[in-house]
Amino acid sequence: MKSEFKYIYGPVPSWRLGSSLGIDLLSQKDKICNFDCVYCQLGPTKEYAIRRKVYVPAEEIIKEMKLLPGIKIDYITFSGRGDATLAANLGDAIKAVKLVREERIAVLTNAALLGLDAIRKELNPADFVIGKLDACSQESLRKINRPGREVEFSRILSGIKGFRKRYSGKLALQIMFIEDNKDAFDKYIYLANYIKPDEVQVNTPLRPCNVKPLTKEDVLKIKDYFISACKGINIISVYDDRSFKDISSISDEETLKRRGKIK
Repeated sequence: MKSEFKYIYGPVPSWRLGSSLGIDLLSQKDKICNFDCVYCQLGPTKEYAIRRKVYVPAEEIIKEMKLLPGIKIDYITFSGRGDATLAANLGDAIKAVKLVREERIAVLTNAALLGLDAIRKELNPADFVIGKLDACSQESLRKINRPGREVEFSRILSGIKGFRKRYSGKLALQIMFIEDNKDAFDKYIYLANYIKPDEVQVNTPLRPCNVKPLTKEDVLKIKDYFISACKGINIISVYDDRSFKDISSISDEETLKRRGKIK
């Protein structure tokens, strides 16, 4: 059964989503992204993606969905080898999955394209959108996320803010803290209060990559700062205590490694 799945993977235990079954609409040999984050577990971006295109037909995703065994899933998550919004058929795929599955839909995105009306409309049916906000300025964006030349911090910020105003589902900001930005937590707190998401996810890179993670003590300290300053916003961290029970994966180890989901 495991070898039959090419575009869906997991479920994996997710500190943000519980039991998460991944959908990779960008299923290629190399990742498809407009960022080259210093901490990316998928390795370097060999060529920046400039335009959206269809990489995997939604019909192929549905074929695999219909083969799923009876497994516990909290969220079906559009993620994979790059930024999910670069798939031009993301909206169609979300709608198609909702027709055959009852689980909630989550989308992980680097938020670089959230300013586009087309993408905002495509994300509306999703139950949970998690947008990356690792930078607090153009300088830190270039240093941490290393995006393509057309990506600007001001557009990312206005894109997330504009999306927040129209989106009726749950919105979270994922902030990856590393040594380079950990002392700027007050700037991120300001941005969180400006955007007013439902949740802030305080993260640090625990998967294998070229950047050392912050200690549990440092991350929980940053989390406490957010809790004190961001009233009405749920704050969680990658180091929070959680228990995962009975999560059985349909994917083989090589598939999960390719998507950076195991060490």
